[in-house]
Amino acid sequence: MMVWKLNFNQKGENGKMIKILFVCHGNICRSVAAEYIFKAIVKEKNKESLFQISSRATTTEEEGNDIYPPMKKALTRQHISFFSHHAKQITQKDYDEYDYIFLMDTYNTRTIRYVIPQDDQHKIMLLSDFVHASKEVDDPWYTGLFDEVVLQLKDYCLKCFTCILKESEKI
Repeated sequence: MMVWKLNFNQKGENGKMIKILFVCHGNICRSVAAEYIFKAIVKEKNKESLFQISSRATTTEEEGNDIYPPMKKALTRQHISFFSHHAKQITQKDYDEYDYIFLMDTYNTRTIRYVIPQDDQHKIMLLSDFVHASKEVDDPWYTGLFDEVVLQLKDYCLKCFTCILKESEKI
């Protein structure tokens, strides 16, 4: 298991926001679900002023599309609010802007390299590795397990939030 070094030289200092980007294949299921789940956690913990949270895709296949309807239903069943969404592919500008870029599975680590060939700042990582989980976030587009993925993301996002907040408070 890889241990990620948290680098907070630009995070949370002097009122700067901690910027988190969730990324999956198409930005219509997992990454956008993680975005809204993390936003719900941040709102519940009254830490909205500390975070900027968004999501992207590694590909352009779903560009412009809204959240996939079965994912909307799964989010609704878990009382997670969401809004109109237009899938977008990650860009080099996103890499430069965000502090953390969390990928959902190993396939995403390969496909993101077409857009972001170098990760010199060590911002790109699997969400499962960051929270020390043994299971990646499987794509419900193929498995049909939308409710299970939402529950998994709720768990991983809460762990991620707790870890980042704890580290940011050390500075």
